[in-house]
Amino acid sequence: MAVVKIKILNVIGRMSELNDVTTLLGKSGAFHPDNALSFYSDTSEFIPLNDENPYMSALHTLDETMKSMGKHVELLSSRMVEKIEPTVRGWKPFVKDFSTSVAGLLKKREEIAKLIEDDNKEIEKVSHFKNLDLNLDDLRNCQFVKIRFGSLPVDSYEKLESYEDDPYVVFFPSGKDEERYWGMYCAPTERITEVDRIFSGLYFERTRLHELTGTMKTSMSQLAERKQKRVSARSEIDRQIEALWNKEKQTVQNVYSWLSEEYVFYNIRRFAARYGDNFILTGWIPADRENQIRGWFDQLETVKYTFDNAENPEVLTHSPPVKLKNKKLFRPFEYFVEMYGLPSYNEVDPTILVAITYFILFGIMFADLGQGLCVMLAGYFMWKKLDMKLGRILIPCGISSAIFGTLFGSFFGLEHFLDPFYYALFGLNEKPISVMEPETTSKIILLSVMLGISLVIIAMLINIYSSMRRKNYTSAFFGPNGMAGLVFYSSIVFGFGGQIMSGKKIVTLPYVLCLIILPLIAMFFREVLGGLAEARPNWKPESWGDYIVQNVFEVFEFLLSFLTNTMSFIRVGAFVLVHAGMMMVVFMLAEMTSGIGFVLIVLIGNIFVIALEGLLVGIQALRLEFYEMFSRFFDGEGRPFTPVTVRQES
Repeated sequence: MAVVKIKILNVIGRMSELNDVTTLLGKSGAFHPDNALSFYSDTSEFIPLNDENPYMSALHTLDETMKSMGKHVELLSSRMVEKIEPTVRGWKPFVKDFSTSVAGLLKKREEIAKLIEDDNKEIEKVSHFKNLDLNLDDLRNCQFVKIRFGSLPVDSYEKLESYEDDPYVVFFPSGKDEERYWGMYCAPTERITEVDRIFSGLYFERTRLHELTGTMKTSMSQLAERKQKRVSARSEIDRQIEALWNKEKQTVQNVYSWLSEEYVFYNIRRFAARYGDNFILTGWIPADRENQIRGWFDQLETVKYTFDNAENPEVLTHSPPVKLKNKKLFRPFEYFVEMYGLPSYNEVDPTILVAITYFILFGIMFADLGQGLCVMLAGYFMWKKLDMKLGRILIPCGISSAIFGTLFGSFFGLEHFLDPFYYALFGLNEKPISVMEPETTSKIILLSVMLGISLVIIAMLINIYSSMRRKNYTSAFFGPNGMAGLVFYSSIVFGFGGQIMSGKKIVTLPYVLCLIILPLIAMFFREVLGGLAEARPNWKPESWGDYIVQNVFEVFEFLLSFLTNTMSFIRVGAFVLVHAGMMMVVFMLAEMTSGIGFVLIVLIGNIFVIALEGLLVGIQALRLEFYEMFSRFFDGEGRPFTPVTVRQES
């Protein structure tokens, strides 16, 4: 249960060295800046630094230019940037010239692309009339006849039969698609207006061919030739763009990497404040980086600094950021902790507890050797191929399912498949635990409740430890999850439970008064007792009447939560039975068939159970973590430690 030790860094110096300070802190990759003014009571003489970042425009321009080219560069390492820094002094004219050159080429390319698009539309338009053996030049020279090219809807074309008495209302089709007939009609000049009106009523859509010359076939050839020339011109521009990129790629990478660093480092100034010709800057660093940063700052002339432990009460009021640090085995379960919320700096990190308990709960509720191995493989695929954090959690969960599945003797729902294994290893004729037998079922439910009791007690112990660290004596000693609650809950469980199991009288009058009534009274007056223990001046309630009424309901709620939290763990045993029952149904359905039908039903049934029950078990186990355990000792109000970095961690 580890939260990385953090220290607060306060830096004061001349404005002339502010850039050096921000650069050093930025390159460290371990500085989490905070608002410097929030750490001082009198800030009347301080001025926040809100200067515009001088590198933002150039970096944005370069980034947009590369995106428009469909190119990307990887950031150079910090050490490489230091080496090439002298070569990028002329970054302003380079960014301007490069972006202007690219923009000019892309503009030409866009213009040609628009012309090619127009050519495609023109070719498509003319292709509808390619079967008409006409010379467009001759048609334009006609003085007494007018010709119209276009299309008619299919139903309008059929209506032309009603105009068979008019020799000029005739449509000559050259092609047809699902919706329209394409072709032409013609009429004498003096009748063309009347004929146009008739065809307009038939929803004729005219196609103008003003720019075309010659026959339809020659026009198609002309258009295709013109389009090809433009395609070649576009390819030439693409070649020029590629040549420009190949020529400038290294310089772009150098400038882009340097600008990215300078942009990020300069942004640290936003957290600083100025008074006169001096600055103040405050932030957080991991404690193990203190000596390194001291060495850097000692080389600066005007800079003074201090390091304070985040555990100091004055510093804790500023909510130090939290960075979790766990062993590789437990690290995947940080994902679940962060879903609920990060612990405060002086709170306990529950990652290890989550890892162990979730591993056990998932395995018990989804106990099957074969299906567990499938869950493990699915988790590995999700982690490696889909880069899903949940996949890393499913790997140990699948292993847990396989372990408990071996204990329960289940392999893809085959309850006696592992009997030879037990015989060879232990000399048993069959598996040691048969979950569907009445006696075993009651034991599984009882063991589930006992497991729940153990986890609730562990959660209370963690709360006592965590509250003592935070010097919250109200929660540690008198709260429902503190010593009072622990004594009350344990006394109820072990007193009445032990009396039922052993048949001996344990719950006597002194037992009730000392271990049940007294802790209950302590919980009832927890704020008062806690206030006295913490020496708070306002330990007395404003109204004793209101206090008593309110705490009657709150204590009743505490008692109810003890009961419901404990009973919630019955679902652990219930899911053991549900899994066995679902697989029993699958095999009952399979036995109604034979051959390939039997195999298909078993296969599909297993896939269904893995998907459905895996989802339900995952959610229910997480619910037990969050509601039955986390709620007893974990607030989850911490904020993440997010140091200034140029390069994202993979």
